Amino acid sequence: MSDVELIKSADRGYADHGWLKSFHSFSFADYYDPKRMGFGPLRVINEDRVAAGTGFGTHGHRDMEIISYVLDGELAHKDSMGNGHAGGANAGVIRPGDVQRMSAGTGVMHSEFNNLKTGATHFLQIWIMPDQRGVAPGYEQKHFDAAEKRGKLRLVASKDGAEGSVSLHADARLYAGLFDGAETAELALAPGRLTYVHLVRGALTVNGQVLTGGDALQIRELERLEIAGGADAEVLVFDLPR
Repeated sequence: MSDVELIKSADRGYADHGWLKSFHSFSFADYYDPKRMGFGPLRVINEDRVAAGTGFGTHGHRDMEIISYVLDGELAHKDSMGNGHAGGANAGVIRPGDVQRMSAGTGVMHSEFNNLKTGATHFLQIWIMPDQRGVAPGYEQKHFDAAEKRGKLRLVASKDGAEGSVSLHADARLYAGLFDGAETAELALAPGRLTYVHLVRGALTVNGQVLTGGDALQIRELERLEIAGGADAEVLVFDLPR
């Protein structure tokens, strides 16, 4: 029997630090809700707006798969692996359409800044618990054009890097889609899995449930996801183990 729970945007945690305004889908920092500690290995979805010229100073993580998904503006990333530094393997600037994956593994230090002179950087920070601890830290960044996501669910992160997605040390698949007007899509869901739908912005109907920006669905034991009725919608869909 399927179990679908709607979580409204207004029911998320919220923090206003002046330079940073953040909505928390799950318990994070000073926001604590014992009913919202995560969903399967999905532990964090923070919708952050970082003011121009500000950002997160150097801090550490370990044993976590961290995905950054920029919606507006740009985010400058630097880390102890050399990314974002002169001569580093990656420039470390994340812009709309980019998906960045950082595997913290045995430990990594990094910083994230909005170096623009005007305008906030609007992005999602996503944490997924790895299926193995103590891996070597890693970094990957890929761009997915709007055309790849228009009217479809484009795989952007997966365990095996399938279909050109970024790779995760986790049994999880992340899809991104853009929907407007008559555009529709379906996704078959495997038995025994969890599905989390996060509407980034706009409006969308998912299996008959109308969502507006910031709303989410926690789904157990559903055979198929049906997406329609988009109005400038951008959506993320997580396929997760129990």
